[in-house]
Parts: sequence; structure tokens; C-alpha cells
Amino acid sequence: MRSVGVEEEMLLVDAESGEPRALSTAVLAAASREAVRRDEDEVFEEELHREQLEFATRPHVAMEDIAEEIRGWRAEAARHAERMGGAVAALATSPLPVSPSMGFGERHRWLGERFGLTAQEQLTSGCHVHVSVDSDEEGVAVLDRVRPWLAVLMAMSANSPFWQGKDTQYAGYRSQVWGRWPSAGPVEVFGSAQRYHEQVRDLLGTGVLRDEGMIYFDARLSHRYPTVEIRVADVCLSPATTVLLATLSRGLVETAAREWHKGEPPARHGTALLRLAAWQAGRYGLEHELVHPLTMRPAPAEAVVRALFDHVRDALEATGDLAAARQGLDTLLSEGNGARVQRELLARTGNLREVVAECVRRTQG
Repeated sequence: MRSVGVEEEMLLVDAESGEPRALSTAVLAAASREAVRRDEDEVFEEELHREQLEFATRPHVAMEDIAEEIRGWRAEAARHAERMGGAVAALATSPLPVSPSMGFGERHRWLGERFGLTAQEQLTSGCHVHVSVDSDEEGVAVLDRVRPWLAVLMAMSANSPFWQGKDTQYAGYRSQVWGRWPSAGPVEVFGSAQRYHEQVRDLLGTGVLRDEGMIYFDARLSHRYPTVEIRVADVCLSPATTVLLATLSRGLVETAAREWHKGEPPARHGTALLRLAAWQAGRYGLEHELVHPLTMRPAPAEAVVRALFDHVRDALEATGDLAAARQGLDTLLSEGNGARVQRELLARTGNLREVVAECVRRTQG
């Protein structure tokens, strides 16, 4: 059974006002001291902006273990932030206006100088799912076959309707901001690991990108682990949605690997089509039509999400995740993703500060 690991980026906010606060240095220092005292590995990492914090789970086979660790690290992050007068919110963009503070690291300074306003404004939080693969060849075969389905994961996770105090009219506005990086977005069919690595070398050879960590494809081979890394999702407001995302991502990887082993070719949808599908997913989330991955034509969002479930059904059944994934999907379609929740909170309270405060509470599940 394939192992799964999850990386989540969190927004650090003021406990009273809900405005983003540059607390990451203090939070990381406190977490590091505690890890040393407990003789444990450090889990939290610095992000591009000091109003953010990232953690990564260990690789797990059982989704129950992923769920437990996500809840645990979210609670740990909240505990450290609280000591600094802050709080942690699983929000992919800040609902309230913010002037982000770049991190102090040399790499972050380089990004700020190289990419200017794109880097300075890039206060967005995502969720990355790592799924183990047996080889680079299998991994690239998976990347070639999951391409059409990634926009569906984006729609399910959409959790960024507000930007600088305004409703963007998007469910996942993070995708618009993130898409400003020159290497971000969907990619073509590679066909082989050799071609994939040639493409990466060519991109780095332009001098535009600093290193392999800046290969911001929607899904890529991890340059650190033997995994496929699916990167399209907003950080999810509910931990349960993160677990559902991880479950379906593993199902997609396993289904794609099986297709490859059986000699089934990948769909040849062009990159331009996939960009349109991704735009539609970021614009509407689950509230309207999506582009169906099989036909590349519009279809109701629920029908498209159900099609994803059907596509990975055999893989979910093999891992024992079928019932839990069905229940999680039904809950998501009934209650909505983070974007719907945020807008409903604003409609009820009329105040974006109250939206942030409630999202802080919901971050813990």
C-alpha cells in the first residue's frame, strides 16, 4: 500500500484583530526549543512570509494516522502562536488587508529581489500531498495520467474567496496569485522519466529559476522524497477535508499506476485546456459547473466530483478507504468547502474579523 504524507501551510494571525502577524520567527524558535528538549525532530518550517508557518506529517499508510497527525500539528502550531498573542488559521488567503513581511532567509531575499511584487504579495497557503511511487518512471507515468483530475481537487479544496478585504468572486483566488510564478500550473504529457528530467534541466538552465524547489508544476516528482507531490490544493479549513484530499490523491496515483502497468495511454488533453479547467475550478469551486476531465466539457460540479470518486473507486476499495471517502465526499458536498463556509460566515456576521475568528476555531476541527 502506498504511503502518504501531507504538508500544510498555515496563516498566523493576531488573536484579537484577526489580521496576519509576522510571528513565524518566534513560533519556530519556541517549537525548536521544545523539540530539542523532547529529543524530537523539528516539524515546523519557515515559509516565504513571516505571517505563515508550515508543517509536514510523516508518511503513513493508514488515513486515520494522517488525520491524527494533522490535528495534532495544527493544535501544536496554535499553542505556540497563542503564547505570542497570535492564532493559527487554515486559510489559503487572508480575508483582511495585509502587507506581508518577507522571510529573513537568503533564499527568500533572493526570491523577493528576483520576482518583485509577485513574491512580495505571495501570502498564500497551500496543501501538498506526497504519495509514494516505486520509481521515477512510474512517477512520471502517474503525472501524465492524473493531469485532467487535478482541477477537481482544486475545486474541492477552494478556500480563498477574499483578498485584501474584498470578495474576489473566486472560490480559490490563491490559484490566481500562485499562477504568477513562471513555472506554476499544468504541464504537458512527458512520456518518460528521461523527458521529465530533461524538461527540469532545461527550465533551470534558463536561469529564471533558482533551483529545483521552484519547479511549481501542479504535480511533480518530489526532489527530496520518492513521491509524486500533488500541489494544486488550497490549505483546507477542515482537517477532514485535508484527509479526504489525501485519500483521493492516493487513489489517483494508484489508479494511474495501474493504467500504466496495463499499457493504457494517458489522455492527451492539451495544456491550454487544462489551464481553462483549472481557471474554472478556482473561479467557482463546487458552486457551479466544472470542466469534466473525461470530456473537457462543462458539467455540474457534483457530477464531476462523483466522477472522480468513481474513477478511483477500485483503488479506494483496495486500501479500505472506500466507505470513509464516500462519507467525506458526501459531507463536503453537503456542507461546502472553505470558500462557501467563509462566505456564509460573512453573510451571517457582516464582518471579516468574525470570519477569521470562526475559521481559527474551525482550523482545529
